[in-house]
Amino acid sequence: MRLIRTSDTPRSDGLGISRRQFLKRSGATTGGLAAASFLGAPMMQRTQAAEKTAWSDAPAETRRTICSHCSVGCGVYAEVQEGVWTRQEPAFDHPINRGAHCAKGASLRQHGHSSRRLKYPMKLVGGEWQRLSWDDAIEEIGNKVLALTEQHGPDSIYWLGSAKFSNEQAYLLRKFAALAGTNNTDHQARICHSTTVAGVANTWGYGAMTNSLNDLQNSRSIMFVGSNPCEAHPVAMQHILLAKERSQAEIIVVDPRFTRTAAKASHYVRLRPGSDVAFIWGLLWHIFENGWEDREYLDQRVYAMDEVRAEVATFPPHVVENITGVPEATMRDTARRLAENRPGCIVWCMGGTQHTTGNNNTRAYCILELALGNIGKSGGGANIFRGHDNVQGATDLGLMSHSLPGYYGLSEGAWQHWARVWDLDYEWLKGRFDPTEYVDGQPMYSSGITVSRWVDGVLETEEDISQRTRLKAMFYWGHAVNSQTRGPEMQKAMQQLEMMVIVDPYPTVAAVMHDRQDGVYLLPAATQFETTGSVTATNRSLQWRDKVIDPLFESKPDHEIMYLLARKLGFADQLCKHIRVNGTEPLVEDITREFNRGMWTVGYTGQSPERLKTHQQNWHTFSFHTLQAEGGPADGDYYGLPWPCWGNSGMNHPGTPILYDTSKKVSEGGLTFRARFGVERDGVNLLAEGSYSQGSALEDGYPEFTAQMLKDLGWWDDLTAEEQAEAEDKNWKTDLSGGIQRVAIAHECAPFGNAKARCNVWTFPDPIPKHREPLYTSRRDLVPKYRTWDDVASHYRLPTLYWSIQQQDMTGKYPIILTSGRLVEYEGGGEETRSMSWLAELQQEMFVEINPALANDLAIAEGDLVWVEGAEGGRVKVKALITPRVAPEVVFMPFHFGGIFQGKSLHDRYPEGSAPYVLGEAANTATTYGYDSVTQMQETKCTLCRIEKAS
Repeated sequence: MRLIRTSDTPRSDGLGISRRQFLKRSGATTGGLAAASFLGAPMMQRTQAAEKTAWSDAPAETRRTICSHCSVGCGVYAEVQEGVWTRQEPAFDHPINRGAHCAKGASLRQHGHSSRRLKYPMKLVGGEWQRLSWDDAIEEIGNKVLALTEQHGPDSIYWLGSAKFSNEQAYLLRKFAALAGTNNTDHQARICHSTTVAGVANTWGYGAMTNSLNDLQNSRSIMFVGSNPCEAHPVAMQHILLAKERSQAEIIVVDPRFTRTAAKASHYVRLRPGSDVAFIWGLLWHIFENGWEDREYLDQRVYAMDEVRAEVATFPPHVVENITGVPEATMRDTARRLAENRPGCIVWCMGGTQHTTGNNNTRAYCILELALGNIGKSGGGANIFRGHDNVQGATDLGLMSHSLPGYYGLSEGAWQHWARVWDLDYEWLKGRFDPTEYVDGQPMYSSGITVSRWVDGVLETEEDISQRTRLKAMFYWGHAVNSQTRGPEMQKAMQQLEMMVIVDPYPTVAAVMHDRQDGVYLLPAATQFETTGSVTATNRSLQWRDKVIDPLFESKPDHEIMYLLARKLGFADQLCKHIRVNGTEPLVEDITREFNRGMWTVGYTGQSPERLKTHQQNWHTFSFHTLQAEGGPADGDYYGLPWPCWGNSGMNHPGTPILYDTSKKVSEGGLTFRARFGVERDGVNLLAEGSYSQGSALEDGYPEFTAQMLKDLGWWDDLTAEEQAEAEDKNWKTDLSGGIQRVAIAHECAPFGNAKARCNVWTFPDPIPKHREPLYTSRRDLVPKYRTWDDVASHYRLPTLYWSIQQQDMTGKYPIILTSGRLVEYEGGGEETRSMSWLAELQQEMFVEINPALANDLAIAEGDLVWVEGAEGGRVKVKALITPRVAPEVVFMPFHFGGIFQGKSLHDRYPEGSAPYVLGEAANTATTYGYDSVTQMQETKCTLCRIEKAS
């Protein structure tokens, strides 16, 4: 159902606009930019082109770019005439989208040319926005950063980055934060898939999607848990539907809500929010009971499945039904479908990750796939669809508070490795950090505050924060604050900061949700269409973007802004020591080469700019079914050189299309499970037994490769003299020559070893995943047996509450389960997509989905304005959408809206002409406290609320 208001009656509640108001506001009635987009094709003019029309006789130049919305990685042809982007087409010959676009992808040209963008630097003075020059903005902001650093230390400033950066920009900001002397940096993955990365990486080695969208075509069964690709990843559905049509794949959707994807499924299972682990254990109960597991696979490649069996035995059908709401017959039928239709894969998104138990959920999903023997096989796998176009790449490039690029972590050895890559003195680098000893350890080696908790980094007492002071300044760089929980507390935190800097093509909700009169700066960043660089799709493929148009208005590319700030702060020479700078813009290709030099862990070393550009210019040569090039200059490569792409670019490794696939040689994209956790535990072998990659010289399990291991094997002399000099005392991930990797792969061995996947993660709070009730649970009867953890004094520098919240019974006042999710029309926090006129036309109002039975109990009718109040008091005023899509005890809200806060419109707080066409309450104003025990992932999918009709 679409919630488009067609009445011409003006609205005063700020919860939607009439069609006449919409057209007036968008400029469509006066021939403005929005009108051009409604009329289609080449009607757009560049701002400066006063005497030229878009109907110029100049020939159109076609440039290749990648959609900047979700991470499917759709190719786009952009036509440009005299610097004006006049037309776009989905790339019909692209190996991932093959001519398909979703609504968001079709709007890219408007994103580049939107009149709602920030046009020049601004600052808030006395409650009014004032224009600044770039020089003045950098000077003022830089002076404040230097003063705060001097007074409070470098950890008082938070450099919040973005999954919208290119790989090069994500890497450069992480390096920037390191040179600024802090680990207080992060990006959106913390609040969307950090629990995936932690859970998956700690099961078998790498925390990423194992297969590809294209490989889904080979699946015999696909189970979606908390994933709705019809709306969140629409172009991915072509591969899913091909599996259904050609492979007769069973499509199983497990979700609290009957989604558009569920409408395409063979089988739908309605699940109580927050009961994922119990559901998976219920499936495994039937799999073990019927002997459907792959016993040979488990014996050879999996550690501690016997411990899972013991846990699963405590989840017989009647227990599972009580916890999840899923009947025994449905559970058995679902397990049977998975067992009888192999290879099969599991797909999950934020419905599975955004929980206090998120890491338990993701590990349980992995364990299910291991039990069925589906990992490392075409058509199988754990396939995690990522939400932003470069959320995978930004994570890989280390834009996180707990690691350096390539998941090296923050140990002294990791810092020494990157100091060598950067050619910087390690002691100088160490001197950039606060010398204070924190409770969590020295600040250089301890994880910084996460983006999910920056609010508490401001509001907590200084005695309870494991750093010298609270946060004093926030840089929101390509980030939507309305995508974070606890909106009212966020507003309070914004008030207490000494400075806020928003760097974005759009002002974002951060510019308006506070009540500040000053101390806020807006810096206009260029879009990804106004620069160049690489971006990593959800399947680990890297793609190169052409620059489509020059930066519009006074916007600047993100990496240029980083350089300007670094120059002001005094470390630009170190930031770009081996990166050429053209004027004030670092050369993107040199940034790529620098991370190629250092990221041996995940194989970001073989994708040189030249190889990536060759793939981009020849994407028509890659198979839609296998992603492998069939002839042409990239013959034999897999599209985008999906990581790991081992060795340096001269090795010409083709990339790894399917992780852990032992049926291929490592040199041809095969792999084993990673030996990341040692060789034995309590006397039990952790290395693979009788399983190895095709052609391997070592026909059994083996540890990760080191210089000493090469010597022991008699392979040391396979290295050149230069490689030997560099590799001495190094291992496969610290040898900058790449020689250790080259020799290991010459013998068809995986550089990272050959081990068993592990079901027991002994370093986590729950070594075997456990069902634990949400902090705000509606099932108080389950709390005694499935309670949460005790409170933690310090985690990522902050205290984290669990039992002190869960022990409070809130169900009397807040009896309804609240969950959230995506719409096909909008993306992320929505500031960008709600500023595109024809997308805004499609979905004009924020709403809450309510089951008819609940609506009748509450005396609420379709279209009524209602208050949805979360269990911590945050309230949103939205439209009621009455639908059986949700269960009677559950309500659903989309999270893409902002610009209205607890019933009050913030429209007039935006700089003139920059407010999105559509405003709405942010769902996260009503969401509550709750953070994953390993990663600090926020809880958004199962909290409590109450609903009443608005007066």
